[in-house]
Amino acid sequence: MFAPLVNASPASWPAPLSAAPALGEREARLLEQQVWRASSLGASSSPCLSSGFAALDAELPGGGWPTHSLSEILCPPGLHLEWRLLLPALRGLLAEPLTAAPAPRGRGRARKPSAPRAQQQRPLLLINPPLIPHLPGLQAAGLAPQQLIWLAPETPQQQLWAAEQAIKSNAAAALLLWLPKLRPEQLRRLQTQALGLDAPLFLFRPEAAAQQSSAAPLRLHLDLALGARKPQQELADLQLRILKRRGPAFEGLLQLPALPSGLERVLTATMLARGLGRPSLAPKTPPVLQPPRLAAPSPHALARPAQPARAAG
Repeated sequence: MFAPLVNASPASWPAPLSAAPALGEREARLLEQQVWRASSLGASSSPCLSSGFAALDAELPGGGWPTHSLSEILCPPGLHLEWRLLLPALRGLLAEPLTAAPAPRGRGRARKPSAPRAQQQRPLLLINPPLIPHLPGLQAAGLAPQQLIWLAPETPQQQLWAAEQAIKSNAAAALLLWLPKLRPEQLRRLQTQALGLDAPLFLFRPEAAAQQSSAAPLRLHLDLALGARKPQQELADLQLRILKRRGPAFEGLLQLPALPSGLERVLTATMLARGLGRPSLAPKTPPVLQPPRLAAPSPHALARPAQPARAAG
């Protein structure tokens, strides 16, 4: 059934696999990033942003919030814990040195600039937040007001369009999207577009969406720690459950101590222990409480969302 080999000598036979040249260190590292065992935590081929919580970074592939992909965070109704989770990472991200603005692409020969190009800081883009962003609180938390842009599209179609255009422009340091009525096929399209995004992308949805399929490589459920009563929920730790990640399934809960910015400075150790359920560490002499210092008012107030540009004609 098979034709015999003509003039085939052992010297002409293909070399065995064991004789293949050994992979270099760089090739082996790239191969390890693409091929990973399901029992081990997957690596990330793209840069990651530290979350600011060592316990969370240890459970995230790559050791932080990913770029070039979408991170989906599900929250219970009535709880707005996004800022308490993301503030450490966003504060460090926006504090990075300014980067030079990219040169515009054009046809023909590249022209030598007559003067050095001005540097620019990419902003933090908020699309469709459920509540009006509180500028004094964000400013006290270390987010400069001139680095924040708030968009409030009216309909779900406009919200999705604004999110897609923001991803395609790749002009934000980080994107925060609140899209409660997003369908699975629309989420899949956002994830595909996020592959070219050089920034972390966070999508916030209600916890009821956990029953739907999701194309997001990283999916988390964010809540307050168990046993937190309503009068003490501002003092409660964050409780995080990893629903989906690149690697083995996460079993258990992560408890992250994250108080609202400025609150920890004005609470005594007794109040913290009473609210958080920790052993009392009250000093012998109670400290004198000082009101938190807020930065001076800034003209970059988020009193209303940025108005979308109207098409000409």
